[in-house]
Amino acid sequence: MCRALLYLGEPVLLDNFLYQPDSALVRQSYMPKMLNLLNLAGFGLRAWDPSSHDPDRAYEYYSQSLPVFDRNLKNLAEKIRAGCLLAHVRGVAYHTRVEISLQNCHPFHFRNVPLALAHNGDLARFAEMKPLLSPFIKPAFLSQIHGTTDSEWVYGLIVSQLPDPHRHPSADELAKSVKRALEIIHDARNKLGISISSSLNLFIADGTQLAAVRYCFDFGCFPTDDAARLHEANLSYLSLWYTAGRDYGLHDSEWKMTGGSDNATSVLIASEPLTRDTAAWVEVPEYSMLHATIKKGCPAITLRDLE
Repeated sequence: MCRALLYLGEPVLLDNFLYQPDSALVRQSYMPKMLNLLNLAGFGLRAWDPSSHDPDRAYEYYSQSLPVFDRNLKNLAEKIRAGCLLAHVRGVAYHTRVEISLQNCHPFHFRNVPLALAHNGDLARFAEMKPLLSPFIKPAFLSQIHGTTDSEWVYGLIVSQLPDPHRHPSADELAKSVKRALEIIHDARNKLGISISSSLNLFIADGTQLAAVRYCFDFGCFPTDDAARLHEANLSYLSLWYTAGRDYGLHDSEWKMTGGSDNATSVLIASEPLTRDTAAWVEVPEYSMLHATIKKGCPAITLRDLE
């Protein structure tokens, strides 16, 4: 299983998300606190800098190597400040059939589509589902799927359900497209008789808004005939947390978001809290979507039920 984070608010140095905190995202690749598996299959990010040339266009960085050894990433992280960030370390099952490649690194992003998406989870028997899912993905997007992951297909499904994938969607439009994509996957699973627990935690951003989905199909259902096939995701609902505040950084030798939610200017979402002090972090409810945008300098956060 993967680890990911989303951020929206005051520009913050990428180093303060990726490397410096107690449970920074890069540290989670080899030492996650809420996961037993390591995340060794690649790294990717999209970062929007409001002070850069063409601020609507995100910085992109992808690598199939381990981020802890990536000098280029570390150098960029020490120079770039982002007002919006989507970053992801990829974790996969330890098996020779798994493909490690740049095409499979998250987040996924189609040409001229504002939304980018990363995924934490795994859809059981996904290869069998492709013929049932492809009619619901617009041909222009289906032709842009170059990797082998279920995640890229989920991204294609979601953007294909938007009224206009080439503009920034409203919160309602995004929520409806996510719910419709979940329904399409659910129907495909039913037709194929798939009832194995399959996690679908999603991280979505377009530079102006964030959405985080915490969802699982048939949670707790797993094959009992072969213990080796039992995945950790079958045993615990994959984690997802958020915090809101201001001036995220190092304060009195502790990494934290200060000010509290009443005085917030920023929101941070992650697979697990980045900081040792977790008092200000709140767990995203199961089967829900958290949406956040900035209005009059303050984050507007809503939670929507997906069931």
